[in-house]
Amino acid sequence: MTPMKTVTALALTGSAIACSAALFAGPANAEEKQLTIAMITHAQPGDTFWDIIRKGANAAAKKDNVKLIYLADPTADKEAQLINNVVQQHVDGIALTLAFPDAEAPAVKAAQAAGIPIVGFNAGVDQWKGQNLLGYAGQDETVAGRAVGERLTNEGAKNVVCLDQQQGAVQLEARCNGIKDTFKGKMEVLYVTGYDMPTVKARMQAKLQQDPSVDFVVTLGAPFAPVVLDAVKAAGSKAKIGTFDMSPVAIDLIAKGEIQFAVDQQPYVEGYEAVDMLWLYHTNGDTVGGGQPVLTGPFFVTKDNAEAVAKFAKVGTR
Repeated sequence: MTPMKTVTALALTGSAIACSAALFAGPANAEEKQLTIAMITHAQPGDTFWDIIRKGANAAAKKDNVKLIYLADPTADKEAQLINNVVQQHVDGIALTLAFPDAEAPAVKAAQAAGIPIVGFNAGVDQWKGQNLLGYAGQDETVAGRAVGERLTNEGAKNVVCLDQQQGAVQLEARCNGIKDTFKGKMEVLYVTGYDMPTVKARMQAKLQQDPSVDFVVTLGAPFAPVVLDAVKAAGSKAKIGTFDMSPVAIDLIAKGEIQFAVDQQPYVEGYEAVDMLWLYHTNGDTVGGGQPVLTGPFFVTKDNAEAVAKFAKVGTR
């Protein structure tokens, strides 16, 4: 082949490849649509735990080119109403916490009837399949509670208080019930209302003064652990403290030995996976977990590993 013919052949080949690429890419680009996904939670104002979930969700949304709408309300009826609201907005997917599954069920059915895929995360590990959600990302709270109960028994605890800040929330009840399943001593649940921390401290202090035999308190949210520590000191109690979930303050107290442990369900992963599961379903028809929840915990943070975890907590991802 002459040099001129070789150049011509290469040019024609290059043109054919370019045309093929254009034909292949054209329809995909034309059909590409930014998905809108709503994330609806039962977060209470002031609980920094949910900031970590949002960071994970935002990271997945950025990766997947998803528009994320984040909404929250700590009451059953209002969380259900938020689901109804986003159905009317014709979102492409919903990631929600089934903290109040009975109250949310009608809204979930309405969303499904409208053709909106739904995944659960964080709360509702025992309910998501019954409501026909596509998948679930989170911690099995009963399993986590049982792990805590075993740990308390091994540490020699005899009389434990489980501090519950939101009576009726299924995931919190599962934590306390799990502890009761495996703990060999006495355990009772002390209910407080939300994040009124002065009241929490006063109730906890009164309980410890009323019953000096309480030797361990387990809080169901990291913001309560330092408040309970103050109550223990004010009551002159020797009770030790453990907590579900984490915060930089809690990790620092663990490193100092003032709190014994935190149970990390890795909320960043929960938020990330919830968004990513919906994106995978839309873009590739995927479902994740094989009919089982995608478990993100429990992971125990203790004095032995607190320093390693702290570097991630400082940037808001643990």
